[in-house]
Amino acid sequence: MNRDIFEDLFVLELANNHLGKLDRGLKIISEYGRIVRINNVRAAIKFQFRDVDNFIHKDFINRQDIRYVKKTLDTKLCKKDYIVMIDAVKKNGCIPMSTPFDEKSVDLCSELNIEIIKIASSDINDWKLIEKIATTRKPVIASTGGSSLKDLDDLVLFFEHRNIPLALNHCVSLYPTKQEDLQLNQIDFLKNRYPGHIIGFSSHESEDVSSSIIIAYSKGARTFERHVDINLDGIKVSPYCIIPSQADSWFKAYKKTKVICGMPGTDKTIPREVEIKYLDNLVRGLYAKRDLPVGYSTTKEHFEDDFYFAVPLQKGQMTCREMLVVLTINKNIKKDEKITIEDIQGLEDNKELKEFINNRGV
Repeated sequence: MNRDIFEDLFVLELANNHLGKLDRGLKIISEYGRIVRINNVRAAIKFQFRDVDNFIHKDFINRQDIRYVKKTLDTKLCKKDYIVMIDAVKKNGCIPMSTPFDEKSVDLCSELNIEIIKIASSDINDWKLIEKIATTRKPVIASTGGSSLKDLDDLVLFFEHRNIPLALNHCVSLYPTKQEDLQLNQIDFLKNRYPGHIIGFSSHESEDVSSSIIIAYSKGARTFERHVDINLDGIKVSPYCIIPSQADSWFKAYKKTKVICGMPGTDKTIPREVEIKYLDNLVRGLYAKRDLPVGYSTTKEHFEDDFYFAVPLQKGQMTCREMLVVLTINKNIKKDEKITIEDIQGLEDNKELKEFINNRGV
């Protein structure tokens, strides 16, 4: 499965923060598009699709006391408005993405060429919806908030059997989430249990937005999600949402962490030449403990009677690294004189080794 689309991807969850107003939605997209470009990151701007007329049961359509019902009705947009906003997402260099909450909304994702589909934590075992999402063959990110281990295993196997790219976001479905409730060690669990999938972090904390991404990236999370909003018209921003200035700090914390973490932890890094040269200057070189005649051969038992190690290491000198416990001398060596590669029988014709040893030391 091609997982590249998830790698180092930021999902900016616009959700219903357009408040049912196209102009407000376009303003949010524009503001975050600018921050994305400034920081040169890969980002998706995500909507939430609901077939509102059928999503809410007719007997509850006027129940303004039920927050979810009221918010869904108050933020309803038509397909024409979504088309305009999706076009704006693309023009701002971002990827259009959506969470469909019903089967008809999955069809809308296909119709509007949504590139990535999200499965919300609440729908992680809604199999009618999941099966419909799978028919699109689009890459999927699923949040794991409140899930059981069986929920996760079943979901992963379902998408693996269909060869559909799936990323899993560690998520705590508390809005906002206190830092002590973030449970970031779950990233380790998800990486170990599902090694064939990108693991991410969907975050809702209202406190410092940088610390959690630093830890999450260091643990191996590679896709990140936050709810986003803007200060506009005096409307209060929800505490679990970030504003553009916080997104800027979020992106910069990620970039700094990525630099500090360096190469992937799957392979040994190749040391830089400057590091090797620095360490070479700290290595002990081989010196004669007493006068040694040409042709003298030492043994493991007598090595410490004949030689000692000390700094500084000199050009061409043998070191403690070579572990030469049995050797024969090519010339007369004075006490406290360095032992070079030219002085040891059998090594004088090894051009590659000679070049390496002659280029180290002072």
